[in-house]
Amino acid sequence: NPYILATLLFGLGLGTTITFASSHWLLAWMGLEINTLAIIPLMAQHHHPRAVEATTKYFLTQATAAAMLLFASTTNAWLTGQWDIQQMSHPFPLTLITLALALKIGLAPMHTWLPEVLQGLDLTTGLALSTWQKLAPFALLLQIQNVNPTILVTLGLASTLVGGWGGLNQTQLRKVLAYSSIAHLGWMILILQYSPSLTLLALLTYFVMTFSTFLVFKLNKSTSINALAISWTKAPILTSLTPLVLLSLGGLPPLTGFMPKWLILQELAKQDLAPLATLAALSALLSLYFYLRISYAMTLTMSPNNLTGVTPWRFSSPQLTLPLAIATTATISLL
Repeated sequence: NPYILATLLFGLGLGTTITFASSHWLLAWMGLEINTLAIIPLMAQHHHPRAVEATTKYFLTQATAAAMLLFASTTNAWLTGQWDIQQMSHPFPLTLITLALALKIGLAPMHTWLPEVLQGLDLTTGLALSTWQKLAPFALLLQIQNVNPTILVTLGLASTLVGGWGGLNQTQLRKVLAYSSIAHLGWMILILQYSPSLTLLALLTYFVMTFSTFLVFKLNKSTSINALAISWTKAPILTSLTPLVLLSLGGLPPLTGFMPKWLILQELAKQDLAPLATLAALSALLSLYFYLRISYAMTLTMSPNNLTGVTPWRFSSPQLTLPLAIATTATISLL
């Protein structure tokens, strides 16, 4: 029903906006809750057992994270008499809130729900989960000052490594995208303490690239690596561009995805964290392997039973192709 859909989408926007606009922990928590409650019906709209299972898992993790956040902010108010987000000073609530927000966005080692949830969802809802749902917790993470840098660096490094190792073993595209999301978030968290503007840049480029990737898979109606082999007959032009999109996600020059990685490595080196930068760069190689694998499945393998007759790509929906065209162009040539 369009009215119900509009209401839910409005709720989704409202929750994020409240969190953005708040300087009080209680309001921020309310925004996160509204956000979660709005996306849950969207996730369970196809009454499929997988979708319902994914929704339940998502609800439980988000509720846990929100409860932790509320507990931490109350503790902070109790210890320091402060409800203000900017003026957190006590290390205990600070650590607790950082961990709660890490659970919300799915940073390692609190990442295990993300691939499971994403796998049970429709690609459009999955896209919303991978992009829009990251905004509100990120706004809070950016506002918290004086967190212990060791925590953020540990979370970031663990995420890049887990995102790399986890994706190697997957055949389902949505799970691969989930691990890719974990790895990218790791890069953003690594640099959060030293250069918040770089974190935002990385988040923005990640949004553009993920948007493009999800729309490609949606247009192809493919959910596993095997299903990509018949992409040529569905959409030949798009198929020849997709490896560039995927390599941009992997962060290869001269594509857009190279920019945030380059700048992050440079900033880490400036902060005398060369070993950290090296580890992060090496973990990016792991991600690169599975992006290459998908590219290979898409462009260099041909399905034995080739579809004959009318090619379906001529009749693809215009409301999908325009955003896809814009996102793909941005992903490939924004550098």
